[in-house]
Amino acid sequence: MRLLILGGTVFLGRHTVEAALARGHQVTLFNRGNTNPELFPDVEKLRGDRDGNLAALEGRQWDAAIDVAGYVPRIVRASADLLADNVRHYTFVSTTSVYAGYRVRGISEEAPLGTLDDESVEDAGGANYGPLKALCERAAEAAMPGRVLTVRPGLIVGPYDPTDRFTYWPVRVARGGDVLAPGRPDRVIQIIDARDLAEWTIRMVESEATGVFNATGPDHELTFGRMLDDCTTVSGSDARPVWVSERFLTEHGVTPWTELPLWVPDTEEYTGFAAINVSKAVAAGLSFRPLAATIRDTLAWDAARPADTERRNGLDPEREAELLAAWRAYSPA
Repeated sequence: MRLLILGGTVFLGRHTVEAALARGHQVTLFNRGNTNPELFPDVEKLRGDRDGNLAALEGRQWDAAIDVAGYVPRIVRASADLLADNVRHYTFVSTTSVYAGYRVRGISEEAPLGTLDDESVEDAGGANYGPLKALCERAAEAAMPGRVLTVRPGLIVGPYDPTDRFTYWPVRVARGGDVLAPGRPDRVIQIIDARDLAEWTIRMVESEATGVFNATGPDHELTFGRMLDDCTTVSGSDARPVWVSERFLTEHGVTPWTELPLWVPDTEEYTGFAAINVSKAVAAGLSFRPLAATIRDTLAWDAARPADTERRNGLDPEREAELLAAWRAYSPA
């Protein structure tokens, strides 16, 4: 197939290109050329900007387009409108953050979506992120009704992850010693290796599948404790999780999801946050490599990064040491 990938040089996009090439497809990239421009030297690269400079896409034909980097509805609509007569099939990579709430477990693709009072907002940060992605989904479908595959991943992990949300844990555990761990070890989490997501997406594009699919994992219940145990086994470290109460973390101003990645407070509001129903995607062939393989490959990639790489998420060692010392002396009223 002739595939157009919007983006294609950062994390999921990068893995998507690799998956497409591995399956023998002819790939064209469209992006600004600002990030990792040296990647894929043998792939056709069209330069432009989705916000107002789509000229390089005009008059070209592809079998399918994959949008891995759409965050603003206006911009997604512009791309999809232009491509409507140039491609048969359009894939939009969205997020499980589109849902209006997470008070129940097993949220399916039909659950209500988040909304914005002002749909013209274009700041995709914070609480706007999910509702804007939902509007992006709507924009793509409006441009190509019945021809859109919408993929809703949860937390995407693995090599080349620029967020460090998952990477923090294998790297921290590999350092060994007492590791501050949030809440309790039986807390369920959901993640998906970017390579599993990319490979499945390409197979779905090949079949011209349409509709909406939650795409996170794994296909069994994964706990925080199991994830840390696997990190310890893979790294061979002497790490010892110290499970710290959520009350303590809250009292000490620890930020969920950023300072302690993968941790979301155990409240009614987030009961189903890590219990998204992925049965539809699994039935459509989504599969998952062993967690140990993701941990091993993430550690290998991280070890190859420059030593002075700034970590975008996770506790720094000094902050963690201070919290562990405070926990040992903690006596809640």
